[in-house]
Amino acid sequence: GFKFADSVHAGECPFCGTDIVTDSAQVRPINPKSLLPFKINEMEAKRQFKRWLKSLWFAPNKVKKYADDDAKLQGVYIPYWTYDSQTETLYQGARGKVYYVTERSDTYRGGQLVRETRQVPKVDWTPVQGRVARFFDDVLVGANKSLPRQILDHLEPWDLDNLVPYNESYLSGFTSEYYQVGLDEGFDLAKRKMDSVIYHDIALDIGGDEQRIDRFHTQHDQTTYKHCLLPVWSAAFRYQQKTYRFVINGRTGKVQGERPYSVWKIAFAVIMGLIVVGGALTFLERSHNSSQTDSFPQINLDSFDTYR
Repeated sequence: GFKFADSVHAGECPFCGTDIVTDSAQVRPINPKSLLPFKINEMEAKRQFKRWLKSLWFAPNKVKKYADDDAKLQGVYIPYWTYDSQTETLYQGARGKVYYVTERSDTYRGGQLVRETRQVPKVDWTPVQGRVARFFDDVLVGANKSLPRQILDHLEPWDLDNLVPYNESYLSGFTSEYYQVGLDEGFDLAKRKMDSVIYHDIALDIGGDEQRIDRFHTQHDQTTYKHCLLPVWSAAFRYQQKTYRFVINGRTGKVQGERPYSVWKIAFAVIMGLIVVGGALTFLERSHNSSQTDSFPQINLDSFDTYR
């Protein structure tokens, strides 16, 4: 739900424009302890949105006209959780060492039989196991369900070092949202973020040319959390009976949002791409036929990417 002024219990959702009503008796167990104040004003947010909208590839022309509209943006404080955790991870996997074998084959080119050789990469695997540890500080999880998580996550980075103690005076002229993602659910999402970093740590610890991670288990200790509010400018536009939402980071001006695609523009781009590729293949084939050779091509080993 959204928090309006104390005397107001109804209004429009700032993310989609639909009417919502709050419960004046609603009680939440965890109050925000800190927030980031708005750093950019509505005028600057509009400039950022217009620049973003005009830059969209494959957007219908009718959508881009919204860049010239004077739509009002809504300033909203979105709830977030941040988590700290000391982790220790045990893993099992394998270290891969790349080596090359020579393969020979005969093929017809330009009506002539040509023998070719090439170096083929192979991997020799050695079982490994080990332990990695890392302390995570301020892993950020959006506690909002009104916006897709992809939009929330891509509003980062936030300058959390500049968080200030929560004070309702900062909310004057803005709306704020109660958290919809609970503390435990938020920590599960935070652990997914941590796992992606831990996975990279394990790969580095395994070493070698390639790595295979079969299983790992992480223990979390000294886990703490903070509940904070972060500022965004938000609005929505309708196109062909569908609402598209967008938000702007109220500190950096970074824009994230939903957008429609023009089927005609995409189809045209695909056709042009096929024409270009077809022309290039024809040119290469003619060039090859004009320089028939029985030579044995040499393989540059440096051209092989031995890392996944």
